Amino acid sequence: MENLKILKVKIYQPQAHYRIPFTYQRRHTYPIPPYSTFIGLLCNILGIRNLEGKEEPSHQNYHKLKKIKISICGAFESKTTEWTWFRNLSKESHNSRFVYHENRYVSGLLEHPGGQMPVLIDILNNVNLWIYLYHEDENFLENIKDAFSNSKNWIYPLHLGRAEDWIVLEKVDFVEIKISDIGGSFKKFFWIPKELWTGNNLQLRNDWFEKASGLLYKIPTFYKLKNGIRCFEYIDAKLNDGEIYDLKFYLDEEEKIPVFFANLGG
Repeated sequence: MENLKILKVKIYQPQAHYRIPFTYQRRHTYPIPPYSTFIGLLCNILGIRNLEGKEEPSHQNYHKLKKIKISICGAFESKTTEWTWFRNLSKESHNSRFVYHENRYVSGLLEHPGGQMPVLIDILNNVNLWIYLYHEDENFLENIKDAFSNSKNWIYPLHLGRAEDWIVLEKVDFVEIKISDIGGSFKKFFWIPKELWTGNNLQLRNDWFEKASGLLYKIPTFYKLKNGIRCFEYIDAKLNDGEIYDLKFYLDEEEKIPVFFANLGG
């Protein structure tokens, strides 16, 4: 059985926050980034950005990017919660602090407009990520590999999650993976997508997704801009905590990490 050649991206982050949508006063985080977050990093290094008035980027690499297959695995050492202040710019919040909307002074000191809102943010510490990428066009993966080390097209400094969550690239290189059914406790988190890309050789039983353990989420992938609002596409995926049994998958033998490629619909 032939091995599969893929691109492995190994990342370390001192701190990270991958926000779960619709959490506000207490901002919860996924234990590993959703697909959309890593897609954003790829767009960053390839210089892909939205143009005003366009639903999607017209960059030549964007439509190739939509055909990429991604597997995300990760672990973190600990989680802490930070207390910070966010500014609410509604008129009601401003007036509750400044009394009337033309005023900018409190106790004789000039302040920014709006009100302040206390927010709790969950932070992951000492995060390690293993990202695996497959594409039918191997040259495109070569371009991604080169883009990580050549900053000429970068739009922003390399980060994953919030803008301040910078990354350390520990490895970006091609490896070969093979099919395995070795079960066990891998002590890492995985996204196991329902729309699993199986390649030419991976054979799965019909009920494999129901048998896979984990919490079911709808995870964002790509988005289109409509009236200035990001409208994401979503896929079903289970957040698995490393307990994987009775399931075939690709395996990175060097790291002893199962690889579950999401077919993102491109």
